[in-house]
Amino acid sequence: MTSFAKRGADDELLSPDNSVLTIIDYQPTQINSIGSMKHADLIHNAALVAKVAKQYQVPVVLSTVNVKTGRNKDTAQEIKKELGDIPTYDRTSINAWEDEEYNAAIKATGRKKIIILALWTEACLTFPTIDALGEGFEVYPVVDAVGGTSPIAHETALRRVEQAGAQLITIPQLVCELQRDWNRTDTVPNFVADLLENGAFTSLAE
Repeated sequence: MTSFAKRGADDELLSPDNSVLTIIDYQPTQINSIGSMKHADLIHNAALVAKVAKQYQVPVVLSTVNVKTGRNKDTAQEIKKELGDIPTYDRTSINAWEDEEYNAAIKATGRKKIIILALWTEACLTFPTIDALGEGFEVYPVVDAVGGTSPIAHETALRRVEQAGAQLITIPQLVCELQRDWNRTDTVPNFVADLLENGAFTSLAE
């Protein structure tokens, strides 16, 4: 039972060395307008993805819209708690990719694989995804942690970004892809706990 060494930044799969997570507009107004899944599930799942990123030391670029203008409130506390003290890039643009500071923050990571959470699916996820794909990035929407104003708006947006080249993933797939090998023992306890929290395992004997 001999595993190959970690592939590093050239890995075709998502890894802690080649990916960046972006979380866009998980704010009260947007959350309360979601009609494609339960709001409590949305917040829980987004917070879990944030926690996973921190556990695997994946850089996170957090963005909000219209906080500084006073039109909106900040990111939900459940998510901010998992992220800790990181910068927030506030915007007026619906499309985060069209904000200079946000765009620069993504590119400054030097990573070409973008894991994305954004509300709504049909706007604040779709627009930067298509733009990033057009600039040669790979984009991975986490479908069980994003939402739209209705089921049809959410599903249609996912079809659009997938047709444009986005690679849809789920939370269990993301966690397994970042962990990859049981012999990476430092992260195994959190790996198991994350899957239990997600419900992928109802029970697991270590």
